[in-house]
Amino acid sequence: MKRRGLPKRQRLIGLWLLLSGVSLFGGAIFAAWLDTHLNPDGWQRIVLWLGSFSGGGTIFLVGLLLERMLFTPLRHLQVQLARLVSNPDARDEHPPEGWLKGLGPDLRRVHESWRDDRARLATAHAEGARSAARIRQELETLLQVLETPLLLCDHHRRVMLFNQAAEDFFSGHDGLGLGKRLETLLPSPSLQHALSQLPHDGTPRELLAPCDERWLKVILRRVPGSDGEALLTFTDATASWSSEMGVRAELAAMLTPLRQHTASLTSAADALIQLRQRDDATDSLRERLERVIEEEGATLGDSVARIGTLLDDMQHQGERLTPMWSNDFWQALDERLDPEHRLITPIGMPAWFKGDAPALIALLASLVQHLNAYLPDNGFEGEVCLGNKRVYLDFIWRGQPLPERELAQWQQKTLESLPLSPTVADVLRQHASDIWSLADETSGYARIRLPLPATERVGAPRETTPPRPEFHDFGIADLPPPDDALANRSLRSLEVVAFDTETTGLELRRGDTVISLGACRVVNARLLASEVFDQKVDPKRPIPPASTAIHGLTDADVEGAPPLDIVLTRFRQYVSDAVLLAHNASFDMLAISHHGVDFDIPVLDTLLISRALDEAIDGHDLDSLAKRYDLAFPPGTRHTALGDARVTAELWLALLPRLEARGIDTLEKLLALQNNAFDKEDASA
Repeated sequence: MKRRGLPKRQRLIGLWLLLSGVSLFGGAIFAAWLDTHLNPDGWQRIVLWLGSFSGGGTIFLVGLLLERMLFTPLRHLQVQLARLVSNPDARDEHPPEGWLKGLGPDLRRVHESWRDDRARLATAHAEGARSAARIRQELETLLQVLETPLLLCDHHRRVMLFNQAAEDFFSGHDGLGLGKRLETLLPSPSLQHALSQLPHDGTPRELLAPCDERWLKVILRRVPGSDGEALLTFTDATASWSSEMGVRAELAAMLTPLRQHTASLTSAADALIQLRQRDDATDSLRERLERVIEEEGATLGDSVARIGTLLDDMQHQGERLTPMWSNDFWQALDERLDPEHRLITPIGMPAWFKGDAPALIALLASLVQHLNAYLPDNGFEGEVCLGNKRVYLDFIWRGQPLPERELAQWQQKTLESLPLSPTVADVLRQHASDIWSLADETSGYARIRLPLPATERVGAPRETTPPRPEFHDFGIADLPPPDDALANRSLRSLEVVAFDTETTGLELRRGDTVISLGACRVVNARLLASEVFDQKVDPKRPIPPASTAIHGLTDADVEGAPPLDIVLTRFRQYVSDAVLLAHNASFDMLAISHHGVDFDIPVLDTLLISRALDEAIDGHDLDSLAKRYDLAFPPGTRHTALGDARVTAELWLALLPRLEARGIDTLEKLLALQNNAFDKEDASA
C-alpha cells in the first residue's frame, strides 16, 4: 500500500513556484494583450498590470504563509516525533512553532513521560526482582509465624504451600511435602469428596478426618478466582472429643450412683426416724443423727442437682456446637446420603440452630441406614420448627411413625466414623437432645423429630460479596498533611468528589428539583470504584414525562426516598474535606444550594477547564469530551447521576496531565484558569 503523508519539501516548493510562475506569466501575457487592445494610460495602465499579476502574487504569498506557519512546523514536528520514537532522550531541537505553537506544552509532556517511561523500563527488571524478593520474604515470614496449620493445594490436590505450623502439626509424617498428593497425607474419602464439592465463591466447609491416631477438624474453602485451588486449615479435635466422651461422659455416668446414694441416705434417715418409737434409743442421739442425716442428705441432693445442671450446660454450650443455617445443613446431609440424587427437600422457613455439624450429619446418616426397612427410599422432606427455647429438626415422609423399640435400639449403635466411636446416645447427650417419631394428624405423614439448641441469630446468611476493587494504596502515605493550605495543594494530591444530579427539569429557579444524586471519590489521582454515593430523592412533586425520557426515572422510582435536605446532609458528610467536581458545575451547584446545607468549598468544573485548555476547539459537552478522550459510558449509565459522575471523574484524570504540562499544578492556579474561561453565557445560565 502506498504511503500517504506530507509531500516532500522540494516537490511542494516546486509545485508552488510552478503555479506562481504560470500565474505570473499568464498574467503578463494577458496584461500585454489588454494593453495592446485598450491602450490605457496613466493610472489605468498601472491598475491593469497589477490586476493581471494579482493571481500569481496571491498564490505566491499564500504559499509562503503556509510554508512558514504550517508546513515547516509540521515537518519539524514530524522530525521531532521520529527522534523521540527512536530515542526518548533526544534533545528538543524543534519546538512547535507557527500555528502549532499551542502544542508545545503537550509535546513537552509527552517527551517527559516518554523519557520517564524509558528510565523506568531500564530499571524495571532490577526493581521487579528486588520487589519480588521482598514480597516473597515478607509472605514467607508471615506464613511461618502463623500458628494455624494450613495447606494450599492445586486442582490436582498437590501441595503447593504449607507453613511451619503445618510442618509441626504433621511432624513425623512422610506425606507432607511440596508436590505431594494430599491423599498421601490424609487418605480420607470424605475429604476427597468434600474437595470436589467445594463452592467456587469461597464458602467454607468443615469435616472430621482421621490422621494416624488423631481426629482432625478440617476447614476447606475454594480460593475464589483461582484454577480450582483449595486452602485447608487444621485443628486437632481429639482433645475436645476426649473431653467430651471421656471426662464429661464419666461425670454423666456418676450421676446415677450419686442419685442412688442420695436415695439410700434419705432412706436411712427415714429408718432412723422410726427409732423414735423404740424405748432403748437415746433421744438426744437420735435427734442429733436425724438432724445430721437430714442436712447431709439435703446437701448431697443439692450437689447432685448442681452437677447435673453443670453437665447439661457443658453439653449444651460445648465448644463444638456452632450456629448453622438449616438449608446449609440439609444440603450437606444430602451430599452425605447420596451425592448423585437429591433425597431431602427443605420445606417451610429456614432457621438457625446450634450443633456439631459433622456429628449430626453422621448421626442422621446412621439413622437412615439403620432404619432403612421403615423409611422410604424415594426421599424425605426436611423442616425446621421453632419452639420456645429449642429448634426442632424434622424428617417427614408419607407413611407410619417408627417403632420406639427401633429408635431405642439405634441409640445404642456406635458411630464408627466419628472420633472415639461414640454412641448415638452420646451425640444426643452432647446436644442435650432426644429423638422420637410421631404421626401428623389426618395427613398420612410421619416424622422423626430432633430438638436442638436454638441460637439468637436471625435472617439468612449474608451473601458472599466480591472483594473490593481497591483495598490498598501505599501512595497515600506520601500525600501532604491534611492541614496544609488547600490553595497550594498539588492537583494530584487533592481529594476530589465528582458528583452529578438528575432533576425534574432544567428550571431550577421555577420549582424543578433534584431526584437523584450520585458521586464518586478520587484519592491520590486514583478513582475509587467502591467509594460511591448514590441516592434517589423524593422531589415532592410529579416528574414530567419529558424529563423521564432523558434520565428514565419515574415517580415510582423515587417513591419512599428521603427528601432533599436529608440527602444533602448525608452527601455533605460524604464530601467531608474534599474538593467538589462537576461538569457544568453551575447547574449542579444551583441544584444543591439553598436547602439548608452549606457547600462552602472549592468547586471545579470540567467544562470550564476543557474550554480553557482548547479554546479554539468546539464541543465541550460531556459526550463530546468523553469521545475526545476515549472515555466510555457503561450501558445504561448515561444520564444517571452516578454514571455521569464516574465519567466526569475519569475526564478529570484525563485533563490532569495536560494541566500539569502547562504548569497548572496547584488548586489556586487551576481556579484562576477556570475563572478566565467563565463567560457571560455561563453567568446568565
